[in-house]
Amino acid sequence: MRIHIATDHAGLEFSTQLQERLAAAGHDVVDHGPVSYDPVDDYPSFCIRAAQAVVADQRAGAEALGVVFGGSGNGEQIAANKVEGIRAALVWNLSTAELAREHNDANVISIGARQHTFEEALAFIERFIGTPFSGDERHARRIGKVAAYETDGSLDPDPRA
Repeated sequence: MRIHIATDHAGLEFSTQLQERLAAAGHDVVDHGPVSYDPVDDYPSFCIRAAQAVVADQRAGAEALGVVFGGSGNGEQIAANKVEGIRAALVWNLSTAELAREHNDANVISIGARQHTFEEALAFIERFIGTPFSGDERHARRIGKVAAYETDGSLDPDPRA
């Protein structure tokens, strides 16, 4: 599987270690930056490029997911979610990693590098990669509604109206 990775200065060490571990496990790892430590770098460009690459690969029929890191993971998740077709989930334990894929068919996860050890983060990523989307109708329906809003702004009628 191709794994697109992006971070900021807070996650650079995690990113480097992760790339080595995922490549050793047979994954095709693509680093979207940064390539060196800069304490005032800006994560949005890195994370958006990684998210764009995930969407491009998936639309081309390639198996691809993304992992973005930052101090908390919040900003990185927000940035990735600005890309049409991305469903980025903030992950903080094994259950959220699994449910992100199983229920939400998330294609990017975000992890707070300052919130977890490297081994914890690696376990989250391995669980995320190893969990398929359930395909349950209710989950597919909900994902479809989010995608419809994302592409054309459509929503179900407001039941309070």
